[in-house]
Amino acid sequence: MSFTRVIEALALPPDARVDQRVPKKLLTEHGAPTAADKRQIQDGIEEVLWVAALKPTNIAVPAFRDDVREYLEIAVLTATFRAGAKPTRLIELIHRAIPYPVVLLTEQGGAVSLSLAHKRWSQGEGGAVVVEDVRRTAPFDPKNPTAEEAHFISSLAVSGLPHRDLFALYQGWLDRVAALEAAQITGTFAPPDSDGRAQALRDSLDARAQLQHELAALRAQAGKEKQLNRRVQLNLEIKRLEAKVAATEKTL
Repeated sequence: MSFTRVIEALALPPDARVDQRVPKKLLTEHGAPTAADKRQIQDGIEEVLWVAALKPTNIAVPAFRDDVREYLEIAVLTATFRAGAKPTRLIELIHRAIPYPVVLLTEQGGAVSLSLAHKRWSQGEGGAVVVEDVRRTAPFDPKNPTAEEAHFISSLAVSGLPHRDLFALYQGWLDRVAALEAAQITGTFAPPDSDGRAQALRDSLDARAQLQHELAALRAQAGKEKQLNRRVQLNLEIKRLEAKVAATEKTL
């Protein structure tokens, strides 16, 4: 199975294992706000498996509570998507459907992606939980990973993550996802060694993504522009943004 190597790398304690199928009905009832989302779940998902529930009682890591969020356990899930399914939306819907923070491994066409998303209390609906930014790896082949992907996989063990509380532990996985994204640019996998460095890395990756989005739009515009003077201006702006991308990458 495509998930096997990554699940083994997590080194989950036996007491945390659940290994139960998650009914699609649960996902459609709790994670799908529209009829189109419900159809995506029914048509696009082959199977969802609840692999493990990480709790203070089975990993000796305290729960986390503050005014923003409460982490009593972390759910580890796998989901297999059918050909033609739209993974980005399905991943978001699965995270929305589960009330706990989720470590989600998805597979489509033999390629695997790992995603995580912090959750917080809803400000408008008492007791409801809201998904924050979903972070995910690019799809990769666990059986034939690149050097950076292999380092990423080997860094995922629960025992090697921060153990201050469940929020810190979950953030440790998120930091490794960010480190892999950076490694695919720099060629070096280096998980951040402090909260400050982790935040700086996320900020740099977000800034680079925004610049890349702006570049793509400018290049498309320049390709359609017929006026020479305007094309020259667009090309100058493209070069300026390319320089900003290069400068941002040096901070990774």
